[in-house]
Amino acid sequence: MNRITTPTQEGTRATANQAPNSDVGVQGPLKKGNRVVVTDYYVASDVNDEVLSYRVFVRLNAKKMRFTKVRFQHCIFDGCYFNDCVFDSCDFTGSRFIGSNLHRSAFSGCTFDYATFERSQVEDDILISEAPREENLRMRFARSLRMNYQQIGDAKAVNKAISVELEATSVYLYKSWCSKETYYKGKYPGFINSGVQFGKWLYFWILDFLWGNGESIVKLLRTIALGLVTIGIYDTAKNGNALNIGDYWSSFERAPAVFLGVSKPAYFSILALSTIAAARLVTVALLIALLVKRFSRR
Repeated sequence: MNRITTPTQEGTRATANQAPNSDVGVQGPLKKGNRVVVTDYYVASDVNDEVLSYRVFVRLNAKKMRFTKVRFQHCIFDGCYFNDCVFDSCDFTGSRFIGSNLHRSAFSGCTFDYATFERSQVEDDILISEAPREENLRMRFARSLRMNYQQIGDAKAVNKAISVELEATSVYLYKSWCSKETYYKGKYPGFINSGVQFGKWLYFWILDFLWGNGESIVKLLRTIALGLVTIGIYDTAKNGNALNIGDYWSSFERAPAVFLGVSKPAYFSILALSTIAAARLVTVALLIALLVKRFSRR
């Protein structure tokens, strides 16, 4: 049997349970915001010099429209569709794009500080042309787009976003311990903090040099080549004339076999052979990890 609840009873129950959506009991510094929800609208003409901040756009549609100097600060675009639109000098600071489609839409001179993207279709050229200039914001912007492209299965855009993110991260970590800029001096004050950031940068730099932090097979091949050169020099020093170029060439020819474990010269010390074996295992592991990461995105 259904129970009928009177308005008085319902109000009493809401007050007792303190429902999350109720304003009952909200005091102190919490004030009602000015966010406006705009649902199922479409853009009928070009928009110029408008202030549309703090709005929630639900299923907003626009096709072949131009938005010039429009302020979309802290807006939420939920399920919106912008087809072949142009956004010129617009401000998207703190905005969120959720499940939106910006097919063939172009951005020029826009601001995307603290903007995030989720399950949205957006051209990958935004990574280069519209990324924030500050390293920390650029890094987070690229990271948000990387996760977005992973969600929609765009492997090419994921790789591009990772490249931008790694580049920004490298600059950020470097400046965090040596830059005299006010931002970095205020965030990482003192010798200890600078030393910690130096350690993080050094670790990042070493991994980047060895294999591009898991994103560059070219750098991994370069590392292998440097290892072969090292083996060749060691071979020449142990069983040749360091002043004879011909001996170096012969040693370089034997280096791949020694690296792969096919050849184990008797004049190589146990420590040298053990180091080569460990390097071989690590190199194979890095190569497999790189290939798995690369192809798992497809």
